[in-house]
Amino acid sequence: KITSRLADVFNQRCEVNRRASVSGCVINTCGWVKGSGYQALVHAASAFEVDVVVVLDQERLYNELKRDLPHFVRTVLLPKSGGVVERSKDFRRECRDDRIREYFYGFRGCFYPHAFDVKFSDVKIYKVGAPTIPDSCLPLGMSQEDNQLKLVPVTPGRDMVHHLLSVSTADSPDDPISESSVAGFIVVTAVDPERQLFTVLSPAPRPLPKSFLLIMDIRFMDLK
Repeated sequence: KITSRLADVFNQRCEVNRRASVSGCVINTCGWVKGSGYQALVHAASAFEVDVVVVLDQERLYNELKRDLPHFVRTVLLPKSGGVVERSKDFRRECRDDRIREYFYGFRGCFYPHAFDVKFSDVKIYKVGAPTIPDSCLPLGMSQEDNQLKLVPVTPGRDMVHHLLSVSTADSPDDPISESSVAGFIVVTAVDPERQLFTVLSPAPRPLPKSFLLIMDIRFMDLK
């Protein structure tokens, strides 16, 4: 659903921007190519109506995409360049932390982020996705609903420390918060339940531009 929404926004831009319409777009994907990861690849290709898919050194993935994508999609298998090695999980995690740090501090520390307190009462925090209920626990005649994009309210607590939060541009809970653009990102550095507030690291000074926050599983510890 989010990928489809992104494709819609891209198509809207192409309608008003001739350069974007002529040049098209390049979709870079990750190495998750099995199960739900593969389904995400096929869905992205369908939503963006891609006409060329380039597969690097994954013959099985190449054959699966040739089988599942429409016949007009040109699927190309390219060999991996000599000397290229697969990045380890630890290396990818370190690269992700470097990108998050660069977001707040800039390249080579040229930015100076802000730290300030936010009251629990001033924001609404949600997480995207709810646990799936086993079919055996559903009432008779009820079908399983899609909980992947369901918004679940989160009560602020100490377990939020080091979590990355996105600041949604939504104006009310009735807006499609999970599909709305984000104004930016913050990191929770401390939580004080007694005073009912938490401290954040933010690229912009207080106050937060909006009051709806989405918490992620991604954590960032500012150790450098």
